[in-house]
Amino acid sequence: MLQDGNAGLVDKVRANTHVFRNRLTEAGFELRGDYDHPIAPVMLGDARLAAEFAQEMLSRDIYVVGFSYPVVPMGLARIRTQMSAAHTMEDIDRATDAFIEVGKKLGVI
Repeated sequence: MLQDGNAGLVDKVRANTHVFRNRLTEAGFELRGDYDHPIAPVMLGDARLAAEFAQEMLSRDIYVVGFSYPVVPMGLARIRTQMSAAHTMEDIDRATDAFIEVGKKLGVI
């Protein structure tokens, strides 16, 4: 079983996921999906906003993907993020700081 030899990695990805989700939720973002799941969709609703948000993040050297219709239902555009055990707390802080900065700039939060 995959988890047998990698319990430390599983714990780390779960901890990274919780830090990321908590920080963005506290900032005012709406995240979907299970709290423990490392794929954390950041809901924006508008397709154009999701594309602009992703571009703003890229200008800060953080690569995220904006998903919109027809990949997701109309009106449910989002930024797809995925946590990893390879991410450091510094990585997560940098990413969440950028999300908050861009979210304020674009009026999301």
